[in-house]
Amino acid sequence: MLEQAAKDALRAAYAQIQAGLPGFRPRAAQRRMIAEVAKIFGEAGAVAVIEAPTGTGKSMAYLLAGVALSRAQHKRLLIATATVALQEQLLRNDIPQYLALTDDTAAVALAKGRGRYLCPRNLALALRGLDAGEQLGLTGFEAETALWTKPPSAAERQSLEQLATAFAERSWYGDLDAAPAPVSDLLRPMVTTSAGGCSGRKCAYFAQCPFFTARRSLDDAEIIVANHDLVLADLTMSGEPDRPGGVILPPPGDTLYVFDEAHRLPGKAIARGTSEVQLAAAARQLERLGRLAQAAYAFAGKASLGGMDVAQGTEKLEQLGQALELLDTAIRRDWVPDPDDGTAVYRGSLGCLPEPWLEQARALGMVTTEMQRWLAAVRRGVLEAPEGGPLQESLAGDLGLAMERLARHAACWEAWGGPDAKDEPPLARWATLNAERQLTCHASAVSAAGLLRSVLWGHAGGVLLTSATLSAGGDFHSYADAVGLPGEALTLSLPSPFDLDRQARLEVPAMRHLPDAREAHADEIGDWLAEHLDWDTGNLVLFTSRAKLQRVLQRLPIAQVRRVRAQGSLPKADLLAAHGEDIAAGKGSTVFGLASFGEGLDLPGKLCETVVITQLPFAVPTDPVGATYAEWLEAHGRNPLLEVSVPEATRLLIQYCGRLIRNESDQGRIVLLDRRVVTRRYGSVILRALPPFRRVIERGPASA
Repeated sequence: MLEQAAKDALRAAYAQIQAGLPGFRPRAAQRRMIAEVAKIFGEAGAVAVIEAPTGTGKSMAYLLAGVALSRAQHKRLLIATATVALQEQLLRNDIPQYLALTDDTAAVALAKGRGRYLCPRNLALALRGLDAGEQLGLTGFEAETALWTKPPSAAERQSLEQLATAFAERSWYGDLDAAPAPVSDLLRPMVTTSAGGCSGRKCAYFAQCPFFTARRSLDDAEIIVANHDLVLADLTMSGEPDRPGGVILPPPGDTLYVFDEAHRLPGKAIARGTSEVQLAAAARQLERLGRLAQAAYAFAGKASLGGMDVAQGTEKLEQLGQALELLDTAIRRDWVPDPDDGTAVYRGSLGCLPEPWLEQARALGMVTTEMQRWLAAVRRGVLEAPEGGPLQESLAGDLGLAMERLARHAACWEAWGGPDAKDEPPLARWATLNAERQLTCHASAVSAAGLLRSVLWGHAGGVLLTSATLSAGGDFHSYADAVGLPGEALTLSLPSPFDLDRQARLEVPAMRHLPDAREAHADEIGDWLAEHLDWDTGNLVLFTSRAKLQRVLQRLPIAQVRRVRAQGSLPKADLLAAHGEDIAAGKGSTVFGLASFGEGLDLPGKLCETVVITQLPFAVPTDPVGATYAEWLEAHGRNPLLEVSVPEATRLLIQYCGRLIRNESDQGRIVLLDRRVVTRRYGSVILRALPPFRRVIERGPASA
């Protein structure tokens, strides 16, 4: 039960917001959410799943309840988002507004991973290597560890110099999301580092390191904003099954968690259990690792490190290389895919692979584990050497990165060669052969449930999972199964604050073709858009594949093509800005987008008066992870179509529909060009789950 002091604080904060926020409208759904979040956070270890449609004001609701309850219990409030856009909205708008309206002085900190911050040491190394002529003259180990493998371009040189100047002048503090110069995909890995490449306090740049500066700010923060990936990484980082987390972020027991955009959490958690090894690349990396080890022994001045001299270590690396070759040979012997397949896939049914492959994977696991222990000792020897300097930092960093790489490989071999958890779905295990005939071994969890049960439920002070779409029309069974939700958890679907029946209609035109007829359906989409879309207004057309998007573009008359802003033709921000300018000028503009444009895109008012959904967003059936999970469900007498595919497609469809009505004054229509909602048995389930728009379902043939 809530203590009276927390209740009073919550009521007082709400009254201040009500009085101070211009145009504030009390909303029953928001008040209900505040009350339910307060109850959950007032009960140790409780969990809630709350679906809060657009317009509910969910961020203010969980801030009100979360700050009051975390403060009353001397805990921290941690808000995790799935996207940078929502993170920035919270930090720039929602949280400052909440603090200003309630006269609160709570300290706020942003928590991000190392890869989002500048590594000053690596920046210095990159700057030292800018002179391509000098770079090409390097020999020995320095040439082996050189960052630049080709002369830098003028743009790369300019970007590095701008970063260095801004950081030295303290006009920029090393957050790459706010970098004063473009950081290309080539430059980013050169000016960042990972945990393995970081030498911590041993680094000469430790005192000015942006990552550690940001990490120190977490110590005093009452409100921490992070992302799903970092929270999951922290929860799985400690290595202690009974005490997860607490490495970068506060310990789970001292934290009240809010996972906003929680519809993304299952996918993020599954990604944490994914591993792969490209066999040819792994073998090449071992050759370089051998030369790195020789340099490390010489620098440390030691004849033996980790119980082995350099010759013994090199021999073990050769054994590891031979084991990789044996696995490569075994896979190619037992599997001969069609050479015209492009990237071919061999997926183990129910996660089961041929026994010879598993034997080699187990052997690789043992040798890799031995190499991990040895490299850890070699790196310690380098860090403990008294000489110090840039060479020590380079050696330690490269050895740390090699250890991280071996850890990822070890995870793959353990996944391939180890048993599956009892009463849990099997791991997906598969191999791919690309167009260059290179083999890659893959493994992945197929459900987030096992991971979240082991590191979150029962460990956290309290957890709220919230999003605009978590259920299929109020049915949370699929989501609860996906995250392994505790049986006692609260699930709640709040009503939309908008008058959807008045503001919008859902149309299902009488299409002749179903999406199964790919080319014919795409051509009919083009014909429908050309004839029935109002090209003088703002529109959003969503596709499930780029191939279909391109075919529809080719089908349209050139005058209409000129009014299309297709995803990928410009950076997203520039594309949306151009779209807005055309609408403001009365020209009309239509955005063509893929799945990422169906979630989180905010196009209020005249920017979007029609949303066209070309096809139900079912997952690709050949995905090894989804296919393995579907097999497991079928083996247990369950229906993967009704339990997974339909609920997930429904949730995505509701997300897409949410692009239309963003406030009380918006009006428009949603057009679904997929007659399966009429012709298939599951179609009625999907239609019932959609928001209560007016329905206009035309009669017509199901197929041609």
